[in-house]
Amino acid sequence: MELTASRSDPEQRSRSITAPAILLGVGLGGFVDGIVLHQVLQWHHMLTAVDDYPATTVAGLEVNTLWDGVFHAFSYVCVAIGLFWAWARARGGGVVWTWRHLLGWLLVGWGTFNLVEGVIDHHIVGLHHVRSGPNELAYDLAFLAIGLILAVAGWVLAKSEGPSQTSLEPPADA
Repeated sequence: MELTASRSDPEQRSRSITAPAILLGVGLGGFVDGIVLHQVLQWHHMLTAVDDYPATTVAGLEVNTLWDGVFHAFSYVCVAIGLFWAWARARGGGVVWTWRHLLGWLLVGWGTFNLVEGVIDHHIVGLHHVRSGPNELAYDLAFLAIGLILAVAGWVLAKSEGPSQTSLEPPADA
């Protein structure tokens, strides 16, 4: 007898890793963006495309650094909430999540972060570009393409093992 609850089962849905893992992925994607693109490569900061805050002046860099910090705080809050949310869902016991399911939904979250942040900050509002200057549109589009690849790959990975949760409780007639 299979020990898997139905996906439509309200108790199983309330114990799903999907939403917490996506939120974790959003936060981790934000950290990768902030650490790699803002700090290590220094390709952009939060407001580098805003004329009043160029990263080439001390005052502009101070404002950009402040907003980079706000962005990192947002990423931290997403990770913290996602982590505690996942922990709370796992705490009741009787549920096993596969690494594929967790990693898949993390990638969906990271890809969603790239897509939303890329469309809003790079294209609609124009706060910054992935890398300003020659080929900035190509960098912005590559960022979106990576986000789409992450989201699709994560979706495929998360859905590749059937149900996301398996009850560890023995059947009633055992």
